[in-house]
Amino acid sequence: MDVKIEQSWKDCLAEEFDKPYFNRLTDFVRDEYGRGTVYPPGSLIFNAFNHCPFDRVKVVLLGQDPYHEPGQAHGLCFSVQNGVHFPPSLINIFKEIQSDLGKAVPKSGDLTRWADQGVLLLNATLTVRAHSAGSHQNKGWEAFTDAVINRLADQREHIVYILWGSYAQRKGAIIDRTKNLVLQSPHPSPLSASRGFFGNKHFSKANAYLLETGQTPVEW
Repeated sequence: MDVKIEQSWKDCLAEEFDKPYFNRLTDFVRDEYGRGTVYPPGSLIFNAFNHCPFDRVKVVLLGQDPYHEPGQAHGLCFSVQNGVHFPPSLINIFKEIQSDLGKAVPKSGDLTRWADQGVLLLNATLTVRAHSAGSHQNKGWEAFTDAVINRLADQREHIVYILWGSYAQRKGAIIDRTKNLVLQSPHPSPLSASRGFFGNKHFSKANAYLLETGQTPVEW
């Protein structure tokens, strides 16, 4: 099947696209887009990959579900389109960056600028029905994004994996911590941010590791 995704990812994930689960997933997603509003727009489902080719990944930030309200989701976890109010988790991410690195809170919540520097902003589930959180979970996306993490774990090293919350930490359990840096803390959601997300200094720690391994730090 022809999946519109950046070529290096298309090559390394080729066998996934021919598996029965992916064919079932494709049928389900097409049907959902045909029935009503689904986020992100179809052309942006693989946006995280299209901005961050396989051999340029230096940080993986794992999210769970796309935002499910108008104008928010555009295929990058935690990111919202320009001009959209920041969701609570993103507000807390920017607060931690300000505390950790002394950077002012940006005017835009569009994190494409991170993706273009090699930060793979990967949600476990890549689509969602409007106004219905979690509506596309357990349909096959999780198997696909597990395969993404497996390919990176098998073929790349010296990547920073940022795992916020128990869901991301379970999904990242296979990562070899002797060849990569794994940063874990509670989720930036207002429900848990005060229990260890604030003060985790993940952004400075990520950049220190990138410098130690001869890579360019991220302009967060």
